[in-house]
Amino acid sequence: MTVLRYEPWALRFVDGVSSMAADSGAWVPATDIAEEPAQFVLHVDLPGVDPAQVEITAEQGVLTIRGNREIKRAESQDGYRRVERLSGDFQRRFTLPESADAQNIRAKASNGVLEVVIPKLAQVLPRRIEIKAA
Repeated sequence: MTVLRYEPWALRFVDGVSSMAADSGAWVPATDIAEEPAQFVLHVDLPGVDPAQVEITAEQGVLTIRGNREIKRAESQDGYRRVERLSGDFQRRFTLPESADAQNIRAKASNGVLEVVIPKLAQVLPRRIEIKAA
């Protein structure tokens, strides 16, 4: 599975998000990708994200995960307050390999981690053809 490159310091749009993501309030969730014999598995860190706010699509060989994380920000009048967790819209895009079965992708969310399972297509093995003597 090919992962689109994310360069946080470049001044261009990569992975559907501006490189100035922190300034705009957008964020890019961390993702682990594993290849197993029968499937690919993605684990996407989405702490504080309601699964109903996540959309997963597979179209023309590209898997897209997008959604929104909202963090309620209370203002404090008794001193300084620091908020480091980013919120806002997010999007991750991954190029699917030819062996991916895009019709049978499944996903589940548990404890702030989205798991996306992409089964592999059954591979057709070459068939050996016997030559019979005439």
